[in-house]
Amino acid sequence: MVVGDQYHNVFHIPPPAADLPERLALVCDFANGAIGDTYIPGVIRAIIVHFMLGYEHPFEDGNGRTARALFYWIMLNEDYWLTEFLSISRILKNAPSRYGNSFIHTEQDDNDLTYFILYQLTVLQRAIRELNAYLERKVAEVREFQQALPAVPGEFNHRQLALLQHALRHPGAQYTVHSHGTSHEVVRQTARQDLFDLERRQLLTRHLRGRTFVWSPVADLVDKLKA
Repeated sequence: MVVGDQYHNVFHIPPPAADLPERLALVCDFANGAIGDTYIPGVIRAIIVHFMLGYEHPFEDGNGRTARALFYWIMLNEDYWLTEFLSISRILKNAPSRYGNSFIHTEQDDNDLTYFILYQLTVLQRAIRELNAYLERKVAEVREFQQALPAVPGEFNHRQLALLQHALRHPGAQYTVHSHGTSHEVVRQTARQDLFDLERRQLLTRHLRGRTFVWSPVADLVDKLKA
């Protein structure tokens, strides 16, 4: 499928469709590291495969999404685990001309991938900076609520305050009547009332693990506490 704009300007003519099966097989081999003996860092291979899928343009629609999915797949397979939390799609969408130019500059300079690789690396760096900024905001929010919770008179007893502060620091934590009662040296009935009260306030969710009730912090605990 020819790539152009609404004014009929042609930017890219993909290879003949008849050659696609063989060419896509080569793309897959390269993505899996099965071509050549030269070491290519995982992040560079992921970026190159991103370009290759865009260059081949095998689908009528969805080529960009597929290229980005392959990029993420290679990055995660190469243990760049942080990639799971990065969003490059939004950055690329907000600057479509720069993204498109990185393809065009590469093609116009005898397929020198330097243009595309450098641009994608800047996108990755920006995504990491944005993730760090997001985490800093969330940490600040959690710290603010940890400090504010004890100052709310009558809302929670001291055991519930301790549990909520722990939950803010450990969103994946799980609590049982036994663990809560043991932590605060109270009887099962008191521990159960604490947990059911927090569930009633929609701050914890309850589920069964075997024959035991387990409570976990809700995903939007900070927002719930703000309310």
